[in-house]
Order: sequence, then C-alpha cells, then structure tokens
Amino acid sequence: MPTLVLASTSPYRAKILTDAGIPHTTCAPGVDESRFVDPDPAVRAVAIAVAKARAVDSEHLVLAADQVVFDPETGEVFGKPKGPGDHVDRLLAMRGRCHHLVTGFAIRQGDRIVTGVETTRLWIRQVEESEIRAYVAHGEGAGCAGGYAAEGIGGFLVDRVEGDWLNVIGLPLYRVFDTLRDLGWRFGGR
Repeated sequence: MPTLVLASTSPYRAKILTDAGIPHTTCAPGVDESRFVDPDPAVRAVAIAVAKARAVDSEHLVLAADQVVFDPETGEVFGKPKGPGDHVDRLLAMRGRCHHLVTGFAIRQGDRIVTGVETTRLWIRQVEESEIRAYVAHGEGAGCAGGYAAEGIGGFLVDRVEGDWLNVIGLPLYRVFDTLRDLGWRFGGR
C-alpha cells in the first residue's frame, strides 16, 4: 500500500515522485482554484495547496502543491493560457525577461498540515515570433502555468534558471523530502 497520496492531476508532479522512487497514488482534489485571489503569489500557492490537501480523504500522508507564475516587476500572475491568442501574447511579452515560479506545497498527516514554499527564477530567451507561434500551435504549453513546459519541447524557450529545477516542473522535491522526513517518512517504508 502506498504511503503517500498526491492530491493532483499533474502528470509532471506524479512523474517527479515516481522518478524519485516514492510510491504514491494520485487523487484529483476537486478544488476551485479561482476563488484564491491573494495578491501575494506565495500566500496564494500555499493556500491552494492546503485546500487540495484537505480535500482528499486518506489515512495516508497527502501531498498537494500549486504553482503560481508571476512577473516580479509588475506583479502580474500568469495562469494557464486562456486560448491560443492569449498564449502567443503572453510568451511574446515574456521574451528576454525574468519571471518567478512559486510553488506552495502542503503535506497532511491526519489533522496536521505542514507547508512550504519554493521560488525559482526563470528567463525566457529572445526567440522569434514564428517560433512562439509554432510552439503554441503544437499545444504542449496550453495547460501549463506560464504557458510553457520547460522540461519538454518548451525547453528551447528557456534562457536560464536560478533555483530548483524540479520546482520549475512543479514540485520542489528536495523541500518536500525534508518535510516528509520530518513527518517520519523514510525511503523503502514508513
């Protein structure tokens, strides 16, 4: 029986856990994220993660996470693109600029919830508009916060990253490991 339930439908988060050898199951938390509007990206991400962790009924450890992508200069939050036009406009505006990826996570053990947050800085390279249009037409980044999947074809968009690479993908695994260990989790068994 797995010792961890991932409260997420993200295949990226599930793959990070699988690749790290962490047995888990997944469960869609069914949380309406649009009701979380705190202007502080870290507060918003953690609040959504906590709501997701609480939404899953399990006697096992429950891990939930949420990522907020934003421009630190303007405070603008980049959710998932609303359509192809929005997607193109967003990636065009991000060219040559830095943005932050803030992931809040929550781990629930019974009634206890422990949270954490990780911020990674990422710069989008100065690519041609035709490349952005081709990427949007491909469809890979349409379901991603920020509008790109840096671990996939969208990697060509990335100029550089400062911080935790796994956080870019959606789960700050090393911070999660620390928290799981604090809660008594050990590799190979509980």
